[in-house]
Amino acid sequence: MKALVALILLVQLPIHKAVPAATPAPLGCDDPESEAAAEVAVNYINDHSRHGYKFALNRIKNIRVLPQKLNNDVIFLELDLLETTCHILSPTPLANCTVRSFTEHAVEGDCDVKLQKLDGKFSVLASKCHSHADSSEDVHQFCPNCPLLTSLNNTEVLTTVTDALSDHNSKTADVYLRLLEIGRARIQHLPAHTVSVEFAVAATNCSAEEAKDNAKACQLLPDDQSNFGFCTATKVTQPSQDLRVDCQLYGHQVPTPDVPLLSRVFQSTGQDTSAGLVPSVVQGFTNHNLRFSHNNPVASESSSSEFPTSVLSGKSVAKRAVAEVAQHDKVPRPVGFVPPLPPCPGKIRHFKI
Repeated sequence: MKALVALILLVQLPIHKAVPAATPAPLGCDDPESEAAAEVAVNYINDHSRHGYKFALNRIKNIRVLPQKLNNDVIFLELDLLETTCHILSPTPLANCTVRSFTEHAVEGDCDVKLQKLDGKFSVLASKCHSHADSSEDVHQFCPNCPLLTSLNNTEVLTTVTDALSDHNSKTADVYLRLLEIGRARIQHLPAHTVSVEFAVAATNCSAEEAKDNAKACQLLPDDQSNFGFCTATKVTQPSQDLRVDCQLYGHQVPTPDVPLLSRVFQSTGQDTSAGLVPSVVQGFTNHNLRFSHNNPVASESSSSEFPTSVLSGKSVAKRAVAEVAQHDKVPRPVGFVPPLPPCPGKIRHFKI
């Protein structure tokens, strides 16, 4: 009898089942953590670029988090970037750099970045980037008379840069400047034939006066004394001749140990910096492609398997998210229910190319 009563009481006891831990909600592209990771990624890309201009974040297209261990996650980001007016050698903080507008013929960057978040700190493990200029049709749709980007090795462009740098050096008694690279060039045909160029320069160990005797003997300053700068020039050839040049030196900058200054790159490639052109980078191109100017040995050796398909294909991610929302909409909902928006892609900060 006692055994029967005990069995009845045992059956009546509540049964507690182990409840599995809730799956964390996917990280949205505009979440603070996503933006913090993107900021680290963009700074890394700019710090490891060797040519062209700094890029600013335009949109986080996708993010995927793969938990590893406690306080250790691997994060995959797909980013849309836009070129700014700051050359990579400029000490101006990215936050103070202006994103180029449609009318300046904007350049967009696409980057896939792999990061690690360890104990709350982000670090970049690998990155892959490329960039391209906006289409001519899109530019002329908004600004029919705006000049378009011109090939960096265009004859008129090279002549304008040479004339502009010669003009600047002839009018200063200070340091003699040499050309590092041409950054941008545009040619406008109406109302006047005008060539506009932008180019990076570096100070040499000669004064402008000393260089008159033997300019080829003038060498770039060593890294512990280096002084880079940036020039813009506009040359009108028709109906009348006019040349306007503005050059600014940045002053000496102490390089980060793992981010060598541009002079080291030119010296290591054996290129003549007086020519200012690296054929593998700019020959026939209208802009410096991040695929060539962004230097990341780890990324260049890694295969596409480093980045999940869902990260590399932003369109498929967006389509899948829309399909999931549509599927949820088939379920009866209370009056006034608004389905949640897909967490990605994120907001556009400037404009879409």
